[in-house]
Amino acid sequence: MPLETSFQRRSLPLEYPFTIARGTETEAEVVTVHIEDEDGRVGIGGAGPSPHYGETPATVEAVLPDLLAVVEDVDDPHSLARIERRMRETIERNPAARCAVSIALHDLVAKRLDVPLFRYWGLDPADTLETSYTIGIDDIETMREKTETALERGHDVLKVKLGTDRDIEIVRAIRSVAPDVRLFVDANEAWSPREAVAKIDRLAEFDLEFVEQPVPAGNPEGLRFVTERSALPIAADESCVTLEDIPQIADRCDIANLKLMKCGGLREAMRMIHTARAHGLEVMLGCMSESNASIAAAAHLAPLLDYADLDGSLLLDRDPYDGVAMPDGRIDLAGLDRSGTGATLE
Repeated sequence: MPLETSFQRRSLPLEYPFTIARGTETEAEVVTVHIEDEDGRVGIGGAGPSPHYGETPATVEAVLPDLLAVVEDVDDPHSLARIERRMRETIERNPAARCAVSIALHDLVAKRLDVPLFRYWGLDPADTLETSYTIGIDDIETMREKTETALERGHDVLKVKLGTDRDIEIVRAIRSVAPDVRLFVDANEAWSPREAVAKIDRLAEFDLEFVEQPVPAGNPEGLRFVTERSALPIAADESCVTLEDIPQIADRCDIANLKLMKCGGLREAMRMIHTARAHGLEVMLGCMSESNASIAAAAHLAPLLDYADLDGSLLLDRDPYDGVAMPDGRIDLAGLDRSGTGATLE
């Protein structure tokens, strides 16, 4: 029996409205892909598309039939390179849609071999790290309360969204209730270069680890300007979308923030990680608003990372998919007791 494929769109409410400098989300619109082999094993993958990168749930649904037709035509989930190449030839853009198929194929392959994905890749499950938990923009008292809740849940690595006229006050308030956590901030392109340097000078007193995407991605020289003058390390997110971007940002930042939904799949993410290392960059893996249908796969890359921001499922009110356990935010690959990515429909 040939491979059978299907996909389903879901709207998953977030626990809290999630605001960044560009706007507010109240739910995650995701599309989940299932690929089933002749023995009934099912590979699960998910797309968490972002309109900022030109994708929506509707565009994912529109192109998935063509992408899954490639999978059915090749009819061998182990032919990952061939399928990846043909998917890119079929649909050049739409990385979140291609990523959902990539994840489902990797999940199925690892299940057929009866190993967790990290073992298929030869990675050490003990060499893992904690994910940050993101505090979205809100009034300062609400952000303080969200921080207290995150601490109660065991998180001691936090990322705070900035890009307001209250940025210094926000970080001061977070530090007042969380003086000992590891803390990152993310401006999501909201500052001008000179504004960024001035703000970072003031933010440095709050013991931050780094500042993410302080200036617009369309201003690469502005990113260089900030990095050369910044009191803190700089991470590039919106400026780092595809493999080709890595050499371009290598002398303009300190950390490359990769996302599966930006780059189009797990094999491409691996290439980006190794390329970033070759250019002397530290590596962070982030996410969109996603379920464990995709976050579970991202977690298996943890042994290759310096930083993880894989809280997409943690920000949901309820995730229909289970994944890799993250007690107190720590990505527990060693505790995974099933093959594949670990994503299962509850």
